[in-house]
Amino acid sequence: MTVILSPEQQKWLEAQVAAGRFSSVEAAAEAAIGAVMAGHAEIEADDLEWAAPYVAAARADVAHGDVLTRDEHKARMAARLGGLKR
Repeated sequence: MTVILSPEQQKWLEAQVAAGRFSSVEAAAEAAIGAVMAGHAEIEADDLEWAAPYVAAARADVAHGDVLTRDEHKARMAARLGGLKR
């Protein structure tokens, strides 16, 4: 079987070998595929990159004091739920 990897994939596998984690690119690829098949693949840090703007906005809110205490939040939610019950 011939597998064609993207340049990023090949670079990652080569970096794993260079770091001493695997003896060859083939061994690194086998381990990566095996981990995915077994459901043990780790989440890469960039998998959560979509959340970065939300985290930045939340941090900005906190820095500006735009926050609620737990009790304020509970009171707000109770009022909203009370409005739904008829």
